[in-house]
Amino acid sequence: MKPCWAALLLVLVSFSCQHDKEDSSPIDYFKLGDVRLLNSEFKNAQEQDINYLMALDADRLLAPFLREAGLKPKAESYPNWENTGLDGHIGGHYLTALSLMYASTGNEKIKQRLNYMLTELKRCQDANGNGYIGGIPNGAAMWEEIGNGNIRPGGFSLNDKWVPLYNIHKTFAGLRDAWLYTNSEDAKQMLISMTDWALNLVENLSDEQIQSMLESEHGGLNETFADVAEITGEEKYLELAKKFSHREILNPLIEHHDELNGKHANTQIPKVIGYQRIAELDKDTSWANAALFFWNEVVNDRSVAIGGNSVREHFHPKSDFSEMISSIEGPETCNSYNMLKLTKMLYRDNGNDSKFIDYYERTLYNHILASINPDNGGLVYFTPMRPNHYRVYSQPQTSFWCCVGSGIENPGKYGEMIYAHSDQSLYVNLFIPSKLNWKEKNTVVKLETNFPDADKVKLTINPATTVDFNLKIRYPGWVKEGALAIYVNGEKTKYNKTTNGYAEVSRSWKKGDEVEVILPMNVSVDQLSDKSNNFAFTYGPIVLAAKTGADDLAGLYADASRMGHIAHGHMEPLKNRQIIVAKKDELSKEVRRTNENILEFELNSVFTQGNKTSFKLMPFYRIHDSRYNIYWPQATEEELQTMLNELEQAEAAEIALNNITIDKINCGEQQPEADHFIEFENSWTGYRNDQHFREAGGWFSYKMNNKNEESRFLYLKYFREEKRACDIRLNGEIIESVILSDGALEKPEVKLFSIPESELKKSNFRIKISAINKQLSPQIVELRLLNSNKGLQK
Repeated sequence: MKPCWAALLLVLVSFSCQHDKEDSSPIDYFKLGDVRLLNSEFKNAQEQDINYLMALDADRLLAPFLREAGLKPKAESYPNWENTGLDGHIGGHYLTALSLMYASTGNEKIKQRLNYMLTELKRCQDANGNGYIGGIPNGAAMWEEIGNGNIRPGGFSLNDKWVPLYNIHKTFAGLRDAWLYTNSEDAKQMLISMTDWALNLVENLSDEQIQSMLESEHGGLNETFADVAEITGEEKYLELAKKFSHREILNPLIEHHDELNGKHANTQIPKVIGYQRIAELDKDTSWANAALFFWNEVVNDRSVAIGGNSVREHFHPKSDFSEMISSIEGPETCNSYNMLKLTKMLYRDNGNDSKFIDYYERTLYNHILASINPDNGGLVYFTPMRPNHYRVYSQPQTSFWCCVGSGIENPGKYGEMIYAHSDQSLYVNLFIPSKLNWKEKNTVVKLETNFPDADKVKLTINPATTVDFNLKIRYPGWVKEGALAIYVNGEKTKYNKTTNGYAEVSRSWKKGDEVEVILPMNVSVDQLSDKSNNFAFTYGPIVLAAKTGADDLAGLYADASRMGHIAHGHMEPLKNRQIIVAKKDELSKEVRRTNENILEFELNSVFTQGNKTSFKLMPFYRIHDSRYNIYWPQATEEELQTMLNELEQAEAAEIALNNITIDKINCGEQQPEADHFIEFENSWTGYRNDQHFREAGGWFSYKMNNKNEESRFLYLKYFREEKRACDIRLNGEIIESVILSDGALEKPEVKLFSIPESELKKSNFRIKISAINKQLSPQIVELRLLNSNKGLQK
């Protein structure tokens, strides 16, 4: 008997190995044109985005490119970021958005607009005569400096220009996408010519010089150069991609070291996408493992419930999410856009593991879909996690932020991950109403559902003739083990749960076969990953939130100002936070569904304004034009008063300071500095004790807004170090010198300076910090203009 049992065991092991191998077989994605969205909130968002795209004036987007090519623009440039240094970046995004949307919808007006953009950009490339296309102001002189080895990098600048490499990456990517998604031969040739220009730009630069240049934000240039290598089959472009891979970020990731604290988040994510793309082409497992390590660190330890990450655009310590709760500049939409791009690559390259789709789904619904206004297509930059705050939406004639660029792209690719396939398997990854044309199998699949309001998904399989394939339906991480059910033509069907997270049904499919999938959902509690006392509620993959009022939504729809993307309405003090009074392990019991047809819930035992009450919860992505709550603190009855006292004490000083602040700069952080038109010479940024700073051996300056001419004091926050000295100038005049001679302190200190009487009526101040006495300046953390010194000491 023993040999028989051994033989049986060998057969079982052999079957298991074969099954595991099949589960992790390579997959392909369907073309966007093979998937059409059906009626749903995704379809509505896509239609709103088409309206937004068509509302944009192509000639105004093209104006910077024509100007820099020596051609006469047909219209004036758009305002905002498009005429203050990042001229032309939205034009590149626009190419991608049009290409994706045409592929996804077949809309001919979209295609005509794309063709017009390409024709005009070709005129610019021909006029430049060297393959270059760009809208960077006086870019030709800057590129000549760089090509000659005169490289002056900063985190947000290069040779005194606002992230020019990042800017032209959008054009590279737009041309690539016009080729990949619409088969534009013109776009392909323009892309190759522009990449040859990049080759020529750096041909005389050493690797050290190129790495120095990459200290400036440069988007995903390494990814696009790798794509050109695949498109052309020429190795030189892959070598260019490797040269444009920033080693300062790559090397620690290869060693599986997380050194991301304090770094500008969306500067890093595109670099990692490029590492993964290069690894796909040259099979470098160390680079691929680095990208996977980065993904795991960001997703598991640096993200919030909606899938987003970063505060004021930067990675904060994994052990401290306090700024996530206190800041009005929460997760940036661009970050999630790029994390989903990386996730799509990693899913395909790591055994089709459904954990990647779990993250993709959560982020798609709760951040990406949530970031577009369903009534007008307005797009969101920051999504605050701060309780009782709100989001700001773009307008097509005023707002040209990075998150507008990525935001207009998102709806064109909603269909990209709903399905995937191998030779013999169809993967159903997302439960979004849609129709798939699987051409290789001559089969149409229709997916109908009211998900997430209902837990049922219906698939209708329509092959031209009977066809064999494995139907693999993602078994989501939010469905309890054994709870998912599948019915084929009304009969409950057994399925195989694969090792990579799919419910698999294999059979011969005939026209009209119907598959019903039941995906039971439950309320879960999602605690911030630093284990602080902040909890969100989810139902299946959907983050639930509460509307908390619509008062003082200042700037809800952004104007053209540089900081119009930030929700500057009043901040409700954290001491007034709504608190759930319950035991920590019983939080989910306080949530009860109140509507069987749509997702509505009641959250009970909430303490607010001295009383216990309940709040209505709904999917966060359905909350717009309102203040909201996603994260809630918890306390037992015994802990409640102590928590209230602690919250009030912790925030009192910050609230008082904000109440007298006219303008503010977080020094060393990219966007606040760019928004205040930084200029500098021999200056650099740093990160110390979880705070950014800027210092100089020369000088740096900002343009600050004296709103309503109310400013009376300049507030300076800095780290104390020995032998540091600087002059503080306001509009060219020294108002005081700061000379530090004694020991270092790890906590910043503050100085307050009176603004000269002669300057009080000016609407803007140029604040300049100049090192003196052959010493470095102090490490400046923050500058503010104040209308009072109440409660503060000079």
